[in-house]
Amino acid sequence: MAKGMEDTALYVHIPLASLNEVGGSLQAVSPEQLHHYNQERLLAWPYGLNATSTHDTKRSEDVRARIQVLSEIPDTWEACLRRWSALNESKKRLVGGLMVPCRNQEYLLYQTLIGTWPLSAGERADFTERLKAYVLKAAREAKVHTRWIRPNLEHEAALTAFVETILDETGDNVFLNDFKEFQAGISYYGALNSLSQVLVKIASPGVPDFYQGTELWDFSLVDPDNRRMVDFEERARTLRDLKRKEAGNPEALIQELLRTWKNGELKLYITYKALNFRKANLPLFLQGDYLPLEIRGQNGRHVVAFARRLEDSWAVVAEPRLVTGILPVGEHCFAPGVWKKHVLSLPEEAPAAWVNLFTGEKITSPPRQRSRTLPLGRLFRQLPVALLQGGFA
Repeated sequence: MAKGMEDTALYVHIPLASLNEVGGSLQAVSPEQLHHYNQERLLAWPYGLNATSTHDTKRSEDVRARIQVLSEIPDTWEACLRRWSALNESKKRLVGGLMVPCRNQEYLLYQTLIGTWPLSAGERADFTERLKAYVLKAAREAKVHTRWIRPNLEHEAALTAFVETILDETGDNVFLNDFKEFQAGISYYGALNSLSQVLVKIASPGVPDFYQGTELWDFSLVDPDNRRMVDFEERARTLRDLKRKEAGNPEALIQELLRTWKNGELKLYITYKALNFRKANLPLFLQGDYLPLEIRGQNGRHVVAFARRLEDSWAVVAEPRLVTGILPVGEHCFAPGVWKKHVLSLPEEAPAAWVNLFTGEKITSPPRQRSRTLPLGRLFRQLPVALLQGGFA
């Protein structure tokens, strides 16, 4: 299975590379399927591992979250591919009667660039070398033009030369300038995907797992790329700073985290707050019921929400999905008008009063209504994801 499917076929069949993962599925998952899966998992495997990045994943969780954005904008993505392929045609080499890279290799390369492009200049220094090592491994794993036991050195040299040329920043690189502009938007939406992903992982049935380094943004590829040294002291220092700022002025901290989202501290903050809440309410998350929640409003399909309940203990999770069509780049999910007249429906027995664990805001279900609801705009007023604890007056 590993060598035939995961280490060969998934390097050849690449319509959307983020789906090609160890133990994964090549099918997209709807919110309804997610809820059904989590309910079944609670019954059958309540202590199973919820892992989004491991030592063996083909792409880290944040790389996949970026690439998945492409599924929302197929027409724009196709136009980019056609334009980039034309711009880079002259940079290919003819090897054995075939142009290198072939169309499939080129397509995988562009997806990989989308998923891994650094957010800071400091990470750019070794990026080209990392990418060259990856395309060599991917080509050998695919076993179409070269392979581990019989490497085609001429083909491989042409492949790595192509990578170097399209990423050359010394001259007027029309492709690279165009790519950077497009990728900047993908990075923003990918970050929103990542925040949703980490919260689902923590609050869903099972035990959440965190691979080394993924507390901040991590844009690693398959090993050995994901085995690089991790600066754990930086993460510990950042967490201490977050706690200090939170104790002083939590609202100012949240505004700072949104403004500086590229440094990854927003992801660490969401992780820290959600994990500590889970730790304080462990029976709720290990044994509590899993209840899918409905969002009422024209943009309801763009939110996934569920509740966890154990006797009188309640938690509610809400996070955005597929927001490229409703949210401009740079605006957060609480942008004015996005969630106007949208409500999250609660079970009748749910508490009326709630507190947002990330922001400290208290939210109450409006009185004198036939059903218990929470206004979605309040849930996303400060942050693009929400974790609520029920039962507060």
